[in-house]
Amino acid sequence: VAVSQIARELGHGIADDHPGDAIPAYLMVFFAIWWAWMNFTWFASAYDTDDVPYRLLTLVQMGGVLVLAAGVPGAFERRDFTAVTLGYVVMRVAMLAQWSRAARADLERRTTALRYVAGTALVQAGWLLRLALPDSWATWSFLVLVVAELLVPVWAERGSTATWHPHHIAERYGLFTIIVLGECVLAATTAVQVAVSEGGVSADLLVVAFGGLVLIFALWWLYFLRPAGVGLERRPELSFFWGYGHYGIFAGLAALGAGLEVTTEALTHHLEASDTLVAGAVAVPVAVVVLLVWALHAPLGTAPRSDAVFFLGAVVALLAVPALVAAGLGLPIAVALLALPVAALVVVGIRHDGGS
Repeated sequence: VAVSQIARELGHGIADDHPGDAIPAYLMVFFAIWWAWMNFTWFASAYDTDDVPYRLLTLVQMGGVLVLAAGVPGAFERRDFTAVTLGYVVMRVAMLAQWSRAARADLERRTTALRYVAGTALVQAGWLLRLALPDSWATWSFLVLVVAELLVPVWAERGSTATWHPHHIAERYGLFTIIVLGECVLAATTAVQVAVSEGGVSADLLVVAFGGLVLIFALWWLYFLRPAGVGLERRPELSFFWGYGHYGIFAGLAALGAGLEVTTEALTHHLEASDTLVAGAVAVPVAVVVLLVWALHAPLGTAPRSDAVFFLGAVVALLAVPALVAAGLGLPIAVALLALPVAALVVVGIRHDGGS
């Protein structure tokens, strides 16, 4: 629900030709969703007790993310992050309770758990205090608190790390990838439904629909082409790099949904945004995802480092498409062209795996 809300608002901002306002708000709110989800995921891999208090605290987190989702329109339209912040803090306070339980039950890692409690509590106080700061401090205070959030696990796990299962973590990340890919499909489907009801089926609409489907399918195939669990088992010291790097993959995939929705809307409505900006709203997120998929897999040994030339070539090809649109290429053909480099990477990966 929360991902759907922010993707929709991002699409509205792009369509209205206000990317400079919409993109920062999108990245900020997506961080809150991703970070709360990620902390719960890694905790669950270490302490999945699944008892009554555990499930009740999960309910609290669900309530928190729904409060966050309810505050998304205000964050984008009025830069009012009050509801988003409160919903986020509710989720993080639930994790405080979870780590407190772990500290009492796991004496071997008690110090690690208590560091999580102390660090998380301190940063949540910072988020609440941020609401009282002047608007001119909003961006800098946000960046400072993001750095603080990212450093809490690094500090907490110095000397004694929490246990985690590499294949479970890879599965959880894979499921979140499917969720955001599903958001792409939902956004594109909704846009196509509106376009059909208002203007009927056209050749341009069919090209965009088919091109978007192939693009999403190729990204799904590319992400799951390599077994991340095997790599994490082999190189557990890269877990922070791999886990944190997925922010760009998840945010990029969700933004792709917004870009496809705006592209479809442009076929039947006059938008304030130029066709070049609309094409960029699809090309840039895809380029980010493609680059990060290789960058996160290569150090794990699950993707050949020699593939860098193919991935970089694909990124260049993807980013060249908006320039072609600026030169006169139509949006429907642009979407179809964007699917080709990603599909080519899938073919390269299959060939390296011996055709399996």
